[in-house]
Amino acid sequence: MLAPVFESIGRRVAARPKTTVLVWLLVAALGFTLALVGFGGQSLFDRLTSGEPAVPGSDSQKASEAIVTASDEGQSVRLLVRGVDPTDPAVAEVMTEVNADLAKIDGVAPEGGVIDAFALAGGVEAPAAKNLLAADGDGFFVEVNLEADLAADDEAQARDDVEARLGTVDDDLAEVAPGATGIVGSNELIVEEITGQVEEDLKTGEAYALPFALVIMVFVFGGFLAASMPVVGALASIGAGLGVLYGLSYRLEIDASVVNVVSLLGLGLSIDYGLLIVSRFREELHKALAQDDGATLRRRRGDGVVQAALARTMATAGRTVAFSALVVAISIAGLMVFTPDILRAIGAAGLAVILIAVATALTLVPALLVLSRRRLARPGVLGRVPGLRAVVRRTADVVSDEGMFSRLTARVQKHPWWVALGSVVVLVVLALPLLGLQMRNSGIELLPVDATQRVFVDELADQYPASETADLFVVTDGTLEATDAWGQDVAALEGVEAVGSAVPAGEYAVLEVYLTTDDAGGPEAVEAVRDVRALDAPFDAWVGGQAAGQVDFVDALGDRMWWAVGIVVAATLVLLFLMTGSVLIPVKALLTNALSLAASLGVLTFVFQDGHGAGLLDFTPTGGIETYVVALVVAFAFGLAMDYEVFLLARVKELFDAGHSNDEAVRLGLQRSGRIITSAALIIVVVFLGFVLGDLLVIKEVGFALAVAVALDATIVRMLLVPATMTILGRANWWAPRPLRWVHRKLAITH
Repeated sequence: MLAPVFESIGRRVAARPKTTVLVWLLVAALGFTLALVGFGGQSLFDRLTSGEPAVPGSDSQKASEAIVTASDEGQSVRLLVRGVDPTDPAVAEVMTEVNADLAKIDGVAPEGGVIDAFALAGGVEAPAAKNLLAADGDGFFVEVNLEADLAADDEAQARDDVEARLGTVDDDLAEVAPGATGIVGSNELIVEEITGQVEEDLKTGEAYALPFALVIMVFVFGGFLAASMPVVGALASIGAGLGVLYGLSYRLEIDASVVNVVSLLGLGLSIDYGLLIVSRFREELHKALAQDDGATLRRRRGDGVVQAALARTMATAGRTVAFSALVVAISIAGLMVFTPDILRAIGAAGLAVILIAVATALTLVPALLVLSRRRLARPGVLGRVPGLRAVVRRTADVVSDEGMFSRLTARVQKHPWWVALGSVVVLVVLALPLLGLQMRNSGIELLPVDATQRVFVDELADQYPASETADLFVVTDGTLEATDAWGQDVAALEGVEAVGSAVPAGEYAVLEVYLTTDDAGGPEAVEAVRDVRALDAPFDAWVGGQAAGQVDFVDALGDRMWWAVGIVVAATLVLLFLMTGSVLIPVKALLTNALSLAASLGVLTFVFQDGHGAGLLDFTPTGGIETYVVALVVAFAFGLAMDYEVFLLARVKELFDAGHSNDEAVRLGLQRSGRIITSAALIIVVVFLGFVLGDLLVIKEVGFALAVAVALDATIVRMLLVPATMTILGRANWWAPRPLRWVHRKLAITH
C-alpha cells in the first residue's frame, strides 16, 4: 500500500508550501545560471561536442584514432573567396600582404603555415596552384595551419586571431574586386555552428511550445491560475535539467543534440504530470467541498478542505505519476545498455530529467495548489466570458461521469471487434514504410543548406575537387608494400572506383578508397564497407569513414538490442502486473505499444527518408534516418506510450476495484482519464512540434517522430484499440494464475 507514502508527501508540502516554492525557484535559477554562464565563463553550450556518433572499440573508431594519433599536423583554418579573378595582379598584391600578416600571428606554423596560390613560387601560374583556384575561375582557397604542439589556450587564441584576419580579406579586396565575398571555415567553426544552432532551436521550441501549451491548459482547466501551475513546474524542470546536464558534461561527452532531446522530454513530462496532478486536485476539491458542512473542516494550520483534497490527490494521481515516471525511466534506461557514447549520455541525462520532472510534479505543483486555496473550485475567467462559457463547461469538466469520452467508449463497446480490427489495419499501413528504413550517420548535412559552414563545405567540394576526401579509408599494421599489394584486391571489389597508394601514418599504413557512388553514406557505400572487411587481409586492417561508422553503429544496436528490449519488457510486465494484478493487460499493453511505435517510425521514414513533406517542414532529405534517432525514438515513444497506459489503467483499475463491471469501469475510466490523456497528448504534441520549427535536422526528426507517436497513441490506441480489446477480453482482463494472485496480494502497488 503506497497511498500513505504519497499522502505523507502531500502533508509535508502542505505544511510548508512557500518554502517548497522558494527552494525550487533557487534550484531553477541555479540551473539556468550554470547552463548559460557556467564556471569561468564556460557555459553548457560551450562544453557540447558534435560529430558523427561513434562506437568505442569499433573498427571505424580504431581507424580514426590511429590516424589522429599519428598526425603531426596542427589545426587548420580555411578561407574560400568568391567573386574575384585570382589572375588579376592587383589581387595577388593584396593577398601577399594578407599572407604576411597571417604568417606573423603567434601559433601559425613557421613552414607551410599559409597555403594559397599567392604563396607558391610562380604564383597562380604554378602547377600546384590549380588545386587552390576555383574550378570556374571565380575564386581561390586559403589554408592556414597552426603549430601542432600548442597549448589549448594558445591554440584557441591563435585560431581566433587567424579567423579574425581571414574574416577581413573581402574588405581588403573591396577596391580591386568589389564583389568579393569570403567564408571562413574549420572543424571548430562547424562544431560552434551546430552547438549555436542547438541553442537557437531550444529557444525557438520553448518560445513556441510554452505559450501554446498554456493556451490549451487554460481551456482544459477553464482558467489561467490552474493552467499556469504545470507550466511553472515545466520551467523549473527545464532549469534544473540544464543544470544537471552541465554537471554531467564534466563526466560524459555531451553531444549538442542531447540538450534539445532531453529538454524536450523534460518539458513534455513535466506538463503531463503537472496536468494530471492539477486535474485530480480539482476533482477531489469539488468532492471535499460537497462533503463539507460549511465550516467544520478548518484546522489550526491551513484549510482542511484543501488539505483533504491534496491528500487524496497525492494518494491517487501522485502515485500514478510516480509509477508512470518509473516505467518511463526504465524505458529510457534501456539506452544505457548500448555501447555508443551518445546513447549512454542520452540515457543518463534522460533519467536525471525524469527524476526532476516527477519531483516538480510531487512537490512544486502541490505547493502551488495549496497556495491557491479553494480558488480552483470556482469558475475561471473564461467560464464567465459569453460564447466561451459553453466550451469551457465541456473542456474543463472534472465531475461528470458522462461526456464525450464515455459516449465514444460506449460506441466502441458496441462493435469492439470491428474497431480493434480497423485500428490494427490503420497502424499496420502506417508502419509499412519502415520496411525500407535506411539508417545513416550524417555530419554537416545536419545543418540547413544555407548555414554558413554547410555552404563552406559544399562550395569546397564543388569548386575544389582536389580537396575531396576519400569515401573510405583503411588503416593497416602492414608495410606500405604489403598494403599496396592487398589494395589491389580492394580495388577489384564491386562499387570501388579507385584505391590510392598506401601512405604512412606513424606505425600504420593508410589506403584511401574512392567509390563509384556519390553518396558516402548510402546503401552502396555500406555494402562496400562490408565487402572490404570480408577480404582476407594478411595483417590487421580497420575500415573507417562515414559508411563504416554507420555499419558499426547499427551493428552495435543489434548486438545489445535484445538486452535492452528484454530489460524493458520484463520490467514493464512486472510493474503493470503489480499495478493491475493481471497477466493479460501487461502483454496486451506491450503488443499495442509496439504496433503504435512501428506506425510512428513508418511515418518518420515516409516523411524524412523519402522526403514527403520536405518543403512543408523545411529540410533537405539525406536518404535515411539518423542512426541514434531510431534508438532514442523507440525508447522515448515507448516510455510516453506507457505513460498514457498507466494514466488510463490506474483509473480503470480503481473503478473495477470499487465494484464496477469491466465494461463500466472501462467506460467511466476513459471518461475520467480521457480528457487528461488527450489534453496531455495535445500539449506534448505541441511541445514536440515546436522543436520541428528548429533548423537542426536531427532535432526535427526527433520532434516529428515523437509528436506522431504521441498523437497516434492518444487517439487510435488509447481511445479506440485499448477500450475495444478490454471489452473483448471482459473479466479475463484481470485474470492471473493462482500463484501470481498470491504474489499480487503481497506486493501489489495499489491505492
